[in-house]
Amino acid sequence: MNLHQSDETALRPAWRSRVSPSKDPMSHQNGRRYLSLLLFLFPLLALLLACTPSHPQSTFDALGDVAQKQLLLFRVIFWAAVFVFVVVEAILLYSVIRFRRRPNQAHPVPIHGNSRLEWAWTLAPAIVLAVIAVPTVRYVFETGNVPENEALRIKVIGHQWWWEFRYPQEYGNVVTANELRIPVGQVVVLTLESKDVIHSFWIPKLAGKVDLIPNRTNIMWIRAESEGEFYGQCAEFCGIAHAKMRFRVKAEASESFEAWVKAMKAPPPPPGSDAEAEGARLFTQKGCIACHKIEGTAAVGILGPNLTLFASRSTVGAGILDNTEYNVARWLRDPDEVKRGNLMAALAPFYRDPTMRLKEGEIEALVAYLHSLQ
Repeated sequence: MNLHQSDETALRPAWRSRVSPSKDPMSHQNGRRYLSLLLFLFPLLALLLACTPSHPQSTFDALGDVAQKQLLLFRVIFWAAVFVFVVVEAILLYSVIRFRRRPNQAHPVPIHGNSRLEWAWTLAPAIVLAVIAVPTVRYVFETGNVPENEALRIKVIGHQWWWEFRYPQEYGNVVTANELRIPVGQVVVLTLESKDVIHSFWIPKLAGKVDLIPNRTNIMWIRAESEGEFYGQCAEFCGIAHAKMRFRVKAEASESFEAWVKAMKAPPPPPGSDAEAEGARLFTQKGCIACHKIEGTAAVGILGPNLTLFASRSTVGAGILDNTEYNVARWLRDPDEVKRGNLMAALAPFYRDPTMRLKEGEIEALVAYLHSLQ
């Protein structure tokens, strides 16, 4: 029997005695190693990309008082954590190598404990936490205490899914949407309110996140150190268009800011062409004035964004599209296609009823009129 088996084995073709590469246990081990390596590298790559200061929403390029203090506090805590990690891992590696079991070595004798080590690993974390607590408490109070001297107070109202900014009486009760203008170097106190659900107001380069909660008013303050345009967005999931609830903060010289306030309070110039005149007529006839406001006109609506000086804004749709004639026409043609769930598509009858939809000629006239508001 043994001879027969050995002869059969000897006569078996060589290719049948080989192990299929797919069934090779070593190949499976290598595949698992590569997968583990990829799972480790992807989060690391994402972290490195998130830390790039050149990104418009990077928190590592702070350009305001509040953001700089928060960044400094983050660095203190981060490097303290790195120090603890390095020390703990060094002790762990030393212990693993130094006290590893060697061949022919007897099992170690159990001991009750080591009082010195127990005191050390109890006191060391307490000292580290005490060191971190000092700047933490200091900066929490500094960023929480609102400077009142010569501060510009602006009310921020969160809607699904756009932002409303209301300036005080000394600035003519100016109201704008999705674009917050502030003077450089001046403290700006923001009172945060929500009309519907919880939102979160976040300008990464100027300040951290503060929630807007219905029936509650929260307060934060910012101060831009240099002129520029800063990106902001809602950082709390608030519905289907949450990711498209963006805004811009434009910090400019005091003279430019005062000129903008003056222009916002002035009535718009008369239409300069037949298309603009037709667009102004359609704006009233189609019921746009029921939701939108244009300073100095019959449009006094409050449900939708204020469209005064609409052409001077850089974006439409709460920061999701550049303010171009093509994009404005696209929005008027079908706002729900551009931004799902927005209130304009839900309320406007000419989007629900095919017989009342805007014709292409009417859209062109409305675009001409809106782009004359500057």
